Amino acid sequence: LNGLPPGSTIAMAKCHTDCIELPLRMCFREIGRFIGTHPWWFFIVPIVASIALGSGFYFLKERTLNDIEKGFTPLDGPAKKERTLVEEHFRPNESMFSTLRLTSDGTFACFVATSDSNILTVAALQEILVLDSKVRNLTVKFQGEQLKYVNICATVSGGCSSDAILDIIGYNASNIDVINLTFPIHPSKAGRVSLTATLGGVIINNNSVVQYAKAIRVFYYLQELNQTSEELNPTSEELNQISEELKQKSDTWLKEFVSYSTSKSRQWEFDRVPSAIVPLFSATFTITMLFAIVSCSRLDNVRNKLWVATIGVFSTGLAVLFSFGMLLLFNVTFFMTVSTTPFLVLGIGINDMFIMISCWQKTKVCDDVADRLADTYEKAIISMSITTLTDILALYLGYSSPFLSIQNFCIYSGTTILLSFVYNIVFLGAFFALNGRREANNRHWFTCAKIPEQRPPTQSQWYGVFCVGGAYNHDTGTEEELPMSTFFLKIYGPFLTLKWTKAFVVVLYAVYFGLSVYGCFILTEDFDLRYLATDESYITKYYDDEKHFSQYGPYVMVVINETLAYWEEEQRKKLILCIDEFQNQSYVDQNISLFWLNYFQIFANESGLHTNSEKTFKSTLHSFLEQQPMNRQDINLTEDNEIRSSRLFLQTVNVNTSKLQTTMLKGLRTTASNCPIKLLVYHPTFVYFDQYNVIVANTIQTIAVVSVVMLVISLFLIPNPLCSLWVAFSVGSVIVGVAGFMAFWGVHLNSISMINLIICIGFSVDFSAHVSYAFVASTKDDVNEKAVDALAQMGYPIVQGALSTILGVVALAFSDSYIFRIFFQIIFLVIVFGLIHGVAFLPVFMTFLTT
Repeated sequence: LNGLPPGSTIAMAKCHTDCIELPLRMCFREIGRFIGTHPWWFFIVPIVASIALGSGFYFLKERTLNDIEKGFTPLDGPAKKERTLVEEHFRPNESMFSTLRLTSDGTFACFVATSDSNILTVAALQEILVLDSKVRNLTVKFQGEQLKYVNICATVSGGCSSDAILDIIGYNASNIDVINLTFPIHPSKAGRVSLTATLGGVIINNNSVVQYAKAIRVFYYLQELNQTSEELNPTSEELNQISEELKQKSDTWLKEFVSYSTSKSRQWEFDRVPSAIVPLFSATFTITMLFAIVSCSRLDNVRNKLWVATIGVFSTGLAVLFSFGMLLLFNVTFFMTVSTTPFLVLGIGINDMFIMISCWQKTKVCDDVADRLADTYEKAIISMSITTLTDILALYLGYSSPFLSIQNFCIYSGTTILLSFVYNIVFLGAFFALNGRREANNRHWFTCAKIPEQRPPTQSQWYGVFCVGGAYNHDTGTEEELPMSTFFLKIYGPFLTLKWTKAFVVVLYAVYFGLSVYGCFILTEDFDLRYLATDESYITKYYDDEKHFSQYGPYVMVVINETLAYWEEEQRKKLILCIDEFQNQSYVDQNISLFWLNYFQIFANESGLHTNSEKTFKSTLHSFLEQQPMNRQDINLTEDNEIRSSRLFLQTVNVNTSKLQTTMLKGLRTTASNCPIKLLVYHPTFVYFDQYNVIVANTIQTIAVVSVVMLVISLFLIPNPLCSLWVAFSVGSVIVGVAGFMAFWGVHLNSISMINLIICIGFSVDFSAHVSYAFVASTKDDVNEKAVDALAQMGYPIVQGALSTILGVVALAFSDSYIFRIFFQIIFLVIVFGLIHGVAFLPVFMTFLTT
């Protein structure tokens, strides 16, 4: 602005762009008049429509999809494509089960036993063996038949797959005293055995012999038989029963140090989360209605807006019923994140109601009811339209997110907010007219009996309290000003426009903005799978105990995705150089890898065979695979006995944070792409790690696009370009503040918090748009007087809207689900910062560069 010619700022401020704003106000003025003339139709039809479309809830269970992978991982993530390719090239051998070679989590139950001291003692291992026996003796009923674990277990060479540690000690606890257990690899008769997934919190000596271990993890894998493996998976209740029985029989360390989980536990616990939202929503609905009733109640027995507040809350409920039912009838998937939508819409709908009430109170009491409603719509529609359009577009643009959970939330929330706006205009507006008719006849708010405006001299004081009403300001012809409006007009507004107060506000903003920017730099990405379960879930302890195994990450599969002449030394050198590049990375263990070609070469050397020719190589390979059939799963042979593709496994280390996991994933993929041989890397966890590659960029992109759209909307609907820029500034400032203070509050950036950041834009517009438009619409000449006038008109409705929104989500703060608590935390930040901008920062800043 300083670079503009003299007077340019003033010229810009005085430029009015009302080519859309004015026709829109006139259009809704006529709509208000029409609704005010025929209120009963517009009151009854929306109720009938909501009841009719509410029938869609019949399909809620059928349309519900809570699959964690589908909801919280990128729909087109690279790891999903890599998994498809791996499954095409490598078929599992059901008789030679291997966890390394799984392309998914598999079907399993497991437990983690921990100890305050060394767990590798005879006493501790005896108790673990007791627990192991109980799990192996589990029986489940399937299709009328009792099946034992041995009937459905994943098998290796004809027997159930077993735990490495228990195998090493021969299922005899006393053997631990005579075995020199080495870590991370222990040599055994069956070959080199990796203990990285089995033994945790390990301390070793210089010879890699284990001196101490904190935890043991034991897995029980079932056959991958589709429906059978799904239904035969031990339930949490069965595992809990085993644990409780063991605790009753034991008075040793195991009582408090066993946690357990299954491959389905995460999904089971996630499916339980929505059931906790029903009582919370009931409490929220009640609290919000009580607040709306109290804040809209008047001592005047005619002007009391209690029923308007009640119908305003009811209007939001009807909008939710209509939109949810309609989308369910249209076969739109319902994901669990949509459960927070009613809380969001309730706050927005009530906020619009407060604006409408404020504008109604500024109409002429003696005018016809239809004219009063027309005036109300003309005054309120711009503020309501800016916030509604921004909210809707923010959510519909958020539908472009690669996460199904966000897409579903955006389509449900955007549609419901649109319907809430329509219901406020049609249904709530009709009730304004009906209530206005009661007021016009000076009827009591409760009994609807006609009452006098003044207390007759012959009546008592109590009669004056309960049976008198209808007073208004005869000078202005409008209803009496509310005490809070007077507070903003007479006290707060003049105080805020004092020079020293403005200086303090500027300093306060500088501190706020500085802290916010710093917080943005320390904001981290993280998506811990425990977030999907409740705090009281049994798997929470299991995830806590898993930290003992965090030193070593997953065994990453490296697929050689081309036909390679493995017998040629030049080809081998290229491949070895690529493998060396992988192992030179800080997150890959240089000494641990599993590659069939290495074992093949050892086999050939021991047999005295040279494999430098294709014929010898292939004949030796056949003999090798007969002796070591497990490696057969790592080689994809064609009918012509050509190796179409093969794979090896690398052990990763120290990747226990989302940042390290992202670095590892990017580094491995980059190394694979740089190799002259066609390679790809894969592990089932990469499906979840993929979100870290897109979440930041997608969040920034969505917020940027929505912010631009919001600015365009403001330019069209606020008849002053400079004020539109102030709204955009306020929105950007709130977003930065929310993102920054998320870090201070311990909230991480992930697909769950991204949902709320999209909402952030819509809510932050609410307050700034109301104040900015009121500032522009003010007829005062002095900028300070304009600010005071804007606060007098919109200060109280903004505070009402902020408090009602916070009350609408406060119940979520007490939820035992991370997802709902995060929703509360971010909405709380948005509302608090939006409110401060609306009633403090923005009014002051507009007095500096607006005339």
